[in-house]
Amino acid sequence: MIKLHSLRKREEENRRLSCLLGVSHQLRGMRGSWQVFPPLFFSLLLLMLPLKDISTSPLSGRAQPTLVSGGSDNGHICLGCVLVVSVIEQLAMFHNCTAKEAIERLCNYLPEILNLQGVCYLVAELYGPELIKLLKYKMNADVVCHSIKLCKQNAGQPFCHLYPPPKMGLNKAVRKANRIVRTSKVLKNTADFSSICALPLLVKLCEKIKYVIQNKLPYEDFDGDKFSAFPTLRGYHWRGKDCNEGKAIVYPGRRPDNWDVERDSNCNGIWGVDPKDGIPYEKKFCKDAESKGIILLGDSAGAHFHIPPEWMTVAQMSLKSFSDLPVALTNELDWPHFSGTTGFLNSTIGGWTDSLYLRLRRRNRCNHRDFQNISKNGGSSKNLLDLMKSLARNQLLDNPAIVIYASIGNDVCNGRPDTVAHMTTPSQMHSNVMQTLQYLNSQLPKGSHVILTGLVDGRFLWDQLHRRYHPLGQLNKDITYEQVYSFLSCLQISPCNGWMSSNETLRNLTSERALQLSNVLKDIARSEMFANFDVFYMDFPLGKIADEWHKLGGESWQLIEPADGFHPSQITSALGALIIWQKALSEWPHVLGKENPFNSQIEDVFKDQGGH
Repeated sequence: MIKLHSLRKREEENRRLSCLLGVSHQLRGMRGSWQVFPPLFFSLLLLMLPLKDISTSPLSGRAQPTLVSGGSDNGHICLGCVLVVSVIEQLAMFHNCTAKEAIERLCNYLPEILNLQGVCYLVAELYGPELIKLLKYKMNADVVCHSIKLCKQNAGQPFCHLYPPPKMGLNKAVRKANRIVRTSKVLKNTADFSSICALPLLVKLCEKIKYVIQNKLPYEDFDGDKFSAFPTLRGYHWRGKDCNEGKAIVYPGRRPDNWDVERDSNCNGIWGVDPKDGIPYEKKFCKDAESKGIILLGDSAGAHFHIPPEWMTVAQMSLKSFSDLPVALTNELDWPHFSGTTGFLNSTIGGWTDSLYLRLRRRNRCNHRDFQNISKNGGSSKNLLDLMKSLARNQLLDNPAIVIYASIGNDVCNGRPDTVAHMTTPSQMHSNVMQTLQYLNSQLPKGSHVILTGLVDGRFLWDQLHRRYHPLGQLNKDITYEQVYSFLSCLQISPCNGWMSSNETLRNLTSERALQLSNVLKDIARSEMFANFDVFYMDFPLGKIADEWHKLGGESWQLIEPADGFHPSQITSALGALIIWQKALSEWPHVLGKENPFNSQIEDVFKDQGGH
């Protein structure tokens, strides 16, 4: 019954997602009529749109403004093309089938929700014939993508490639491929097409995704309280579920209205009056419980960026491996509901879920649903001030909060060729963080707490991964992380040129700057005081996380996301929650509040308190 209920709930959420995004059902049944759909590699775009907003800190993510010509948009388009062509080529090899059959297989793997499967077929009819021709001549993905103009070599720029060059050389191979497709009317007609969002069928979808990316607020929020009853598009996967979308004064984290005698005003599932003694349950169970919420201000590591490796490992591809694609896309390829700070659902992406929120809830069940993940792909000390405008906390009406400030690498990570020159300086870091803290002081209720987290030492990435095979290289043992890092750097879209580099001196310089910035945070915690919260500092506990994982029989490379090679894995997130909690419990127990002696009674009366 539980599995059936979960399946029905998931189907209903998928139906609502399609409806909410306004994707036209006219695409259904149009596999043979690609002319009505102006061409573009839409399936690539689905991968590339979030990448343009992400990423990167090592074990984190950083978005870059437009870089020099040949980087940014062009780089992401090229990357997407090489990934997809590689997958098609490997599917054909693994299943001993033709390229055409491989393309059909890939489209069949995609879910029908948001018409992903239908759009894939339309694009396949558009680009498929040219792709099939080129693969028939044994052209690799680099050559294919250059010949169909999705990868471009600008004047004075190197010829970027992921694979080892063909025996005849890259330039000669591309010229040969150009001759094969030179009569293609499709490529001529698509050369000047600029944006998928110009299409009438997708205007509304693009507008909604753009709104969410820019504002970091729930798209579906009928009462304007910054909380939602919808999971994705910055909904309750990111902050506690709104239990009443018709009243702006009802939301997670507020102090109870009249002890919630008549309704659950703070969405913690505790309300009404005990018939035995006439005392409101909220008053009986939560009055002296020191209730508080948890808020994360962070980057893509905190938002828990994750691209399932199954999406690019042909031996593991199936309908099931792509079943979460719509949720991933509408969550910006982040999985905050499994994260180490605000996670609350059992992980479906490997490892297990443990989070500061779940531990705070177990300590005091009055804290149910009081969490906010105010993170974004690309979050850094420079842009967290704008990001905080999406914070939902009322100084007069709400409970205090524990704020975790964790931008663990974006201040030293960028894709610039002169990467050191674009790192945040200690003086800039001090200014940025002080502005953030001053803003928090104007928003947080008295009795709150802020924990500043230091930057990671990202040399861990190169040390653990550079000789290992990337998921895309597993089948033929031909692509290592060193090759991936070099390709991203050449395209000028590297998440972190400083750490994802074969240059040991540069890696050391990057770690040196990261340490300097961490010391700035440490000094602020030691010297600054604020009216509404106290401030603490802790190093990012990567070493302790690795030690714990080794005790469990794991290996260090498993702590890094395999698909992108720089974010923390699910294992890292879960173990990080444990270590941070233990530190707080040992050194700052008042931050966590006391354990609620009524927890068992709350559970007896209110069961799961309405769930999440």
